[in-house]
Amino acid sequence: MSAVRIGPYTLQNGLILAPMAGVTDQPFRQLCKRLGAGLVVSEMVTSDMSLWNTRKSRMRMIHEGDPEPRSVQIAGGDAQMLADAARANVELGAQIIDINMGCPAKKVCNKAAGSALLKDEALVTEILQAVVAAVDVPVTLKIRTGWDRDNRNGLTVAKIAEQAGITALAVHGRTRADLYTGEAEYDTIAAIKQAVSIPVFANGDIDSPQKARYVLDATGADGLLIGRAAQGRPWIFREIEHFLRTGEQLPAPELIEVEHILLEHLAALHAFYGDVMGVRIARKHVGWYLATLPGAREFRARFNRLDGTETQCANVREFFAERYKSLTGDEEGVAA
Repeated sequence: MSAVRIGPYTLQNGLILAPMAGVTDQPFRQLCKRLGAGLVVSEMVTSDMSLWNTRKSRMRMIHEGDPEPRSVQIAGGDAQMLADAARANVELGAQIIDINMGCPAKKVCNKAAGSALLKDEALVTEILQAVVAAVDVPVTLKIRTGWDRDNRNGLTVAKIAEQAGITALAVHGRTRADLYTGEAEYDTIAAIKQAVSIPVFANGDIDSPQKARYVLDATGADGLLIGRAAQGRPWIFREIEHFLRTGEQLPAPELIEVEHILLEHLAALHAFYGDVMGVRIARKHVGWYLATLPGAREFRARFNRLDGTETQCANVREFFAERYKSLTGDEEGVAA
């Protein structure tokens, strides 16, 4: 996979951490970048700036120390509000603005935002032109293949995007109506890639190095957006990068490395959010990391009742110590 350019920025590879609300916060972005992602995108920020004073919104807009280029995703259904939000985010440090027209969540679509916008191509045009005109940084776009299977207008929207000055396009291989069910289809992404000259990134069900190779071959895409498959497995980026570059499969990380990565992630969450919120947010991440390990379900039930940061870390160490013991018959290799 050759290097990909977005405006003036050349990415180290075409593997992008997809923006996910409640997941791609600063600690997770920095971890995924360190483990091989070519670009990481912030959580979705509402274009309604009257809501930016909430703690949640403020935490989503912290970019100091983030790896460059800093990409921030905005969502909304009003062209002027989106343009103003884009400008404000650039002032706060965004170097790429990403527009969300892919989110299928009801609370987003009910506000005529996210993938609901695909129903109104005139409004899509108005929004894209307004945001591109408002900022002097690259503007990218995330869409789905259409509203429903009878209305797959992703190709039309892609052409609108290119004409409006969008510098790169990410396409999730499902319609809004599909949500996250069934299997992603890649034919529409392939057709879009053929029809436009801007970089196109494929998204949907990319959960292994082999699947990444298949999707790139099937679509001709310039790169891949990886979302849910990175939850609890941020090293998926280095696994895919290595496989695409060499054709060889990296061995799965040793248990001790998983423990180190998880404890590092917990410490970053606790530091970023503070004790109370950090402890709460850490719970879902720990569940994702341990999901495939024996005893994880029972451990998670206990872990989710813990309140202190030190207690959380101590319990994770204990969990891994038990895994080492069951594997080796002793406790050698337990992380300090």
